[in-house]
Amino acid sequence: KREKIYIKYIYLNILGSERVSTLQHLTVRRGESLTVPCFYEEKYKSHRKTWCKGGEWIIAAYANTSTTGISVTDHPSQNMFTVDLKNLQDSDSGKYWCAVEIVGAPDVRNYVQLTVSSDPAVWVENSRVIGQEGGGVSVQGFYSSGYENKEKKWCRVKTWSCYPFQDSTVNISDDKNNRSFRVEMIGLQKSDAGWYWFSAGDVGVTVHLTVTERPTTTTAAVTTVPTTQKTTTKTSDKKTVEPTDTPTAVTSATGKSEKPEAPTNPPEEITTCGFGKPMESVEFCIAQN
Repeated sequence: KREKIYIKYIYLNILGSERVSTLQHLTVRRGESLTVPCFYEEKYKSHRKTWCKGGEWIIAAYANTSTTGISVTDHPSQNMFTVDLKNLQDSDSGKYWCAVEIVGAPDVRNYVQLTVSSDPAVWVENSRVIGQEGGGVSVQGFYSSGYENKEKKWCRVKTWSCYPFQDSTVNISDDKNNRSFRVEMIGLQKSDAGWYWFSAGDVGVTVHLTVTERPTTTTAAVTTVPTTQKTTTKTSDKKTVEPTDTPTAVTSATGKSEKPEAPTNPPEEITTCGFGKPMESVEFCIAQN
């Protein structure tokens, strides 16, 4: 069983967020993409979800719609919606809101502070990783100068909990000289799939993990049905010498025509195989497996 450390300031944020929760401070490199997960309570499944920008809560996009560079997708079965932001530039930095519309009442919402720069505080090589059930996966990330001594955390968004550096299934290493970190997860289960984030201090970046099923190997039973091929050797094509029924007349020394006597025992039929030696016809079978 995996041990987790729960973070108090995240729970305080959830309690004050009016039933919508998300990550507070995310960072991304210029020109790259980022996905923001927003969670809501069960009772808001059928409500419309929005992504808003700025202190005036200007609606940037609705759920299950997309505009230039923004795509919002609702996942009711997971009580969450995701906001995909593409080709982010420095001008996209600012405060955004995950919001759920409430008819006849103020919307419930929570904010995200987004920072876009060429050298962000934290970033990862791949924000979406795939692992196989029972196997492992690794996440390689980096942080900028000044964050070497900041507390590093690898956390799961679904449970708002973080893993210790050394765990039976999670190993986190921090290379301060190269300002890099590496997270390795082993013994993956289908339930491990979902959203995670890495943080240095109070700044983080999201990572999505997909866990595929272990391929099943089926050994098919092969039944071999033997077939019998009958092969018959052919005998030589030489002609068989047979005696004639009518003896040929022979002229004797006296000038008289005489018939030779018929042989008492006619010669037997002889089949040769090219060696001048009698050989019987041979018949044999070949069994094929």
